[in-house]
Amino acid sequence: MTARAIAAASARANRRASDRTIEGPGDEVPAGEAQCEPDGGAADVVLIARHQAGDPEAFPAIYRNHVVAVYRRLTRILGPIAEREDIVQDVFLALHRALPRFRGDAQLTTLVHRIAINRAYEHLRRQSRRPARLVDGWFFDDVAGVHSSPEHQSAAREDLARVASCLARIKPKKRIALLLRVVDGLSFEDIAKLVDATPEAVAKRVQHGQRELDALLARAERRRA
Repeated sequence: MTARAIAAASARANRRASDRTIEGPGDEVPAGEAQCEPDGGAADVVLIARHQAGDPEAFPAIYRNHVVAVYRRLTRILGPIAEREDIVQDVFLALHRALPRFRGDAQLTTLVHRIAINRAYEHLRRQSRRPARLVDGWFFDDVAGVHSSPEHQSAAREDLARVASCLARIKPKKRIALLLRVVDGLSFEDIAKLVDATPEAVAKRVQHGQRELDALLARAERRRA
């Protein structure tokens, strides 16, 4: 149930993110049109070269190409917290500062998401174990299911809130690795590239994070009984 619940919540978050308008450099960006395509590397190379040559239109285009994917990933890692949009802007400010030194050692998508995950880690570490303030009620409402019975909706909301509460108690590195593995379905090797660790270290973080989450959920269930 745990993995399905987290994945279902993130899927709803992705669809909601696609309906938002996210402001950034230049014009407002209709989020449904701003998508980071896995095979967009060639376009990114051109845009980076234009940006490094001083083209003022290049960075807004980079932003439009990547902003929704960043917003979605932050939502999956952090939940629907109020600070997401500020963190998104921080990610792209950091990217803007990094691009003059970028030499193409990795794809731009990898660099963008390394920065995003690093900012998510910093946010989680600052939060310590304080519960996050979730601002988007739809995050749990949609997953609970609008067509299910009121009793089922209530039980599903409680289950999802319990998962979110337990995730908040897992240390950031393990939480991030676990979510990248369980929700995003990334390999240990791909996660390692994003979090600057070895695949073996990532595997241990995922294993320990899953074990801790299972124990926390079992403890919460016993308290309910």
